[in-house]
Amino acid sequence: MPKLTIDGIEIEVEAGTSILQACEQLGIEIPRFCYHERLSVPANCRMCLVEMERAPKPVASCAMPCGDGMVVKTNSETVLKARKGVMEFLLINHPLDCPICDQGGECDLQDQAMAYGFDRGRYGENKRAVHDKYMGPTIQTAMTRCIHCTRCVRFINEVAGVPDVGAVNRGEHMEITTFVEKAIGSELSGNLADVCPVGALLHKPYSFTARPWELRKTESVDVLDAVGCNIRVDTRGSEVMRVLPRVNDDINEEWLNDKSRYAYDGLKRQRLDRPYVRKNGKLVAVSWQEAFATVAAKVKGLPGNRIAAISGDLADVESQFALKELMGRLGSANLDCRQDGARFDTSVRAGYLFNSGIAGIEKADVILLVGTNPRWEATLVNARIRKRYLAGGVKIALIGEQKDLTYPYAHIGTGPDALQQLSDGTHAFAETLRNAKNPMLIVGMGAFQRADGLAVQAAARVVGEVYGMFRDDWAGFNVLHTAAARVGGIEAGFLPGEGGRDIHGILDGASKGEIDVVYLLGADEIDTARLGKAFVVYQGHHGDAGAHRADVILPGAAYTEKNAVYVNTEGRPQLARLAAFPPGEAREDWKIVRALSEAVGATLPYDTQTQLRQRLMGVNPIFAAVNAMTPAAWAPFGVQGAVDPAPFVSPVTNFYMTDPISRASVTMANCTEALAGAVGGPAQERTGTHG
Repeated sequence: MPKLTIDGIEIEVEAGTSILQACEQLGIEIPRFCYHERLSVPANCRMCLVEMERAPKPVASCAMPCGDGMVVKTNSETVLKARKGVMEFLLINHPLDCPICDQGGECDLQDQAMAYGFDRGRYGENKRAVHDKYMGPTIQTAMTRCIHCTRCVRFINEVAGVPDVGAVNRGEHMEITTFVEKAIGSELSGNLADVCPVGALLHKPYSFTARPWELRKTESVDVLDAVGCNIRVDTRGSEVMRVLPRVNDDINEEWLNDKSRYAYDGLKRQRLDRPYVRKNGKLVAVSWQEAFATVAAKVKGLPGNRIAAISGDLADVESQFALKELMGRLGSANLDCRQDGARFDTSVRAGYLFNSGIAGIEKADVILLVGTNPRWEATLVNARIRKRYLAGGVKIALIGEQKDLTYPYAHIGTGPDALQQLSDGTHAFAETLRNAKNPMLIVGMGAFQRADGLAVQAAARVVGEVYGMFRDDWAGFNVLHTAAARVGGIEAGFLPGEGGRDIHGILDGASKGEIDVVYLLGADEIDTARLGKAFVVYQGHHGDAGAHRADVILPGAAYTEKNAVYVNTEGRPQLARLAAFPPGEAREDWKIVRALSEAVGATLPYDTQTQLRQRLMGVNPIFAAVNAMTPAAWAPFGVQGAVDPAPFVSPVTNFYMTDPISRASVTMANCTEALAGAVGGPAQERTGTHG
């Protein structure tokens, strides 16, 4: 490990550490534009120059590895003069756009110009101008501001794996462009604006709407998929102005997918802001008391087996737990949180969790994907698999639909037959799994949304056991969920009780007239035609499919409008926080269930969210470990049986519209129009075996 001296301080660092990284360890700030800790090092902005003994000129600290005995100065006259010279060159062509630039107030170039800028320019020629480029519905360009740091080019090539952006021409004529003008075909395109250190690439939906100092910032979590990305919600008054990622190395690093980032405009469209009751075939706005009285009158005297509840993909843990307890007090065991119809064993935690953790993907040397398209179902999980692929020494295989996943893989089958061949060792890929040190299996909902889902789960478990995917030092059996509410609902017990019906039984019973009341907690992805003549209570925040079928509508709060617990696909409880208040008369979901319980004469034993959470922790202690994964014990799960040879099909057909919020979003509609079919489409040149 090399020892060096920086500004008179001796430090010992790991081999390969750059001078810039060593300075950061000492708390010395080095200015930079092109360097980004998660991207490759180009050393082309020269802003990070430092003075090194025996070096003929200042060196770029981002690209210079530390050596034994080095003596480095970061604040000498030579360094300051060099940095001021670099800044002067950068500002030769950069326009004075700060008053009208959306990056104003949070711009790296502004910040560094304050420290190293000059009060006048010595360049007498005209500034160059560059035509703006079209990059799709999410990215606004102002390419005259570009300083050619190439962060965007490196991000789209390395992290996103979609080489749509690059540089053309040389010298002063160099331009960053999409070559042939088109929308960027990546679900991670919004991160281009995040990594841009100037105002050349901006968030198009946010353009000219707010300044950063006007916004109130709230740390929360994303619920539009099951990854549980950490986000920051910026609001002005009651309106969400933008959503940005927060750094969490265990989950999303510092990236965010475009749906989670830009679907926020759907939060103010098609909202339910007051209770409704259907009278003479039409929904009529009523008071909360009348809505509750209508439900109470319908439920009164009804046996529990004729009442059912279904929770949707965006429901928080507290509301699901409260509704489960209300159903129990009404005598009903007919409840399910798997509105997509997925069949899998919930009796063993290891059988439905992403046991290795998302960060654990980086330790795997063989990854087998089964019935999933992670690029659409969990974009940041897919990005982590690509990161592992770029590190080398991994083999990836897929059983299911062939799609462009941004990394090469071996397509070794389409349905459960391949799983059975792997378990008995007759498949060609079996040898690769047998030789793996840390094999990983990732099973998606495409494998479970079938009549033989339990048998497929058992077959996947056998593969995991045969190839040592669950050991004391390694948990490689993973289930990838698509719904943020799913794992939380299972952990809270929102599942069929003894003798109760699951989602299929509930819909069958309602269509046959065996169930009289169905309570939909934000459940919009079900076939509402199968509800028959049942009395439907819909509690949710958007006028989507469930609300159209409802007889009573109880307006709830969206994920940015309540303090709530969500559990991601890893089984990690996280807190969503209230960033803006719900519109109109809408209320937090658990409060609605608590008030309704009183109206129907089955009062729940808590009045505050704290009391509810304490009861929740008493039922399942994993909820006490916020932001932590509670390891699951391995035990047999699934049901051995015959499987259908039909191929696995991913449940996500349009990445940009998977829930009521994104379906109400204008930006997501624009993305669907511009990109659906182009993004994550059929695999072409990437598919194939690799070493």
